[in-house]
Amino acid sequence: MIRSNRTHLALAVGAAALLAAGCANSGGGGGDAGGGGGDAGGGSPLVIGASVSLTGDFSDSGKAVQRGYQLWADTVNAAGGILGRKVQLTIVDDASSPTQVVTNYQNLINKDHVDLAFGPFSTLLTIPASQVAKRYGYAFLAPAGGGPKVFEQNLDNYFFVQPAPTVQSGDVFVNYVLGLPADQRPKTAAYAELDDPFATPLAENIRTKLEAAGVRTVYKQVYPSETMDMSPVMAAVAAQHPDALIAGTQNEDAYAQIKSLVQLKFSPKFLFQSNGANSPLEFPDKVGAGNTEGIVAPADWYPGSTAAGSADFTAAYIKKYGGDAQSIDDSSAEAYAVGQLVSAVAAKTNKVDNATIIGALHSGVWPTLLGDLSWSANGAPKGEFNLVQWQKGKLLPVYPQKVAQAAPEQPKPGWAG
Repeated sequence: MIRSNRTHLALAVGAAALLAAGCANSGGGGGDAGGGGGDAGGGSPLVIGASVSLTGDFSDSGKAVQRGYQLWADTVNAAGGILGRKVQLTIVDDASSPTQVVTNYQNLINKDHVDLAFGPFSTLLTIPASQVAKRYGYAFLAPAGGGPKVFEQNLDNYFFVQPAPTVQSGDVFVNYVLGLPADQRPKTAAYAELDDPFATPLAENIRTKLEAAGVRTVYKQVYPSETMDMSPVMAAVAAQHPDALIAGTQNEDAYAQIKSLVQLKFSPKFLFQSNGANSPLEFPDKVGAGNTEGIVAPADWYPGSTAAGSADFTAAYIKKYGGDAQSIDDSSAEAYAVGQLVSAVAAKTNKVDNATIIGALHSGVWPTLLGDLSWSANGAPKGEFNLVQWQKGKLLPVYPQKVAQAAPEQPKPGWAG
């Protein structure tokens, strides 16, 4: 999923200018890699490049993406590689910057001549990065980057490797609360939304649907991406005593929201965060393990999933990185699924070039550890998310019933302090 960036407005201007300059300097090397480059390597490495946020605002999730990419590469290499070619990853840090991500993909394609390119983390970075990939004919599979503006580009080379566009990831929360008996549903709701191409549209989608169902909005605030202190926004929320708080968040602002609410001693009956709460390692560490109970968030992968390859992924992850299944960030699963799809295309077509990947993924349904995936012409997936909730220190799927490992807990308990 997608996290925050404190300086994205200024950086996006620089990214656009750099992208225009890069497009004016198109070269033959990228075109060669984009058009063929895959299946006739004669045992040469299959070089895959990716720009990942290892520093900056997205670094928590970026590092999880890196772990997923690396785990997939290690797994396929242990089995002999892709069509006999060992995978060689070239991962560079974009510092969570839209400007740097453009530079990185220009360099990966034109200087490093990578065979394939995997996506970065966040809609903010994926928008300019996907344009670079399109310019040079590369398939662009991304584990994050499902905000509306990505799909509005109508790129046929782009594939968002999650079950549904992220603006729809809040639908599962709406369906859950509206499915409760009338006397248990929230009557009022507040909305605190990061000014971000992922977070704001997602929260607004929830607001529109809850208002249509009669849930009255008592407060709404879209706060700038550079907001460091969430206390004023949370104080305004608490003053209205809403039954539900819907937070369109990334990572850092999500943690700050909870810390402020704890200090204010205000605990709504329902608390949904678009990101932050779905980080099994970082969230309890940043807000206090006792302050996670009852908070809900959207998710695609979860421990114990029976989707294709999930059990093998879980075992391999624990062997390589330690911990247990509950400590695996779903961003790692999403990144691993990107590689799964490349492996599946190669197995089906006996090719691993960009044109083949693009054509193949636009046809049929592809099993992954995130479930069966398929895409519209603009790269938007056609499935649905799950709702996860913190219960007794674990992040568990609670809705819909077909995936639930526990009954939803509501109302949300008070803070531990």
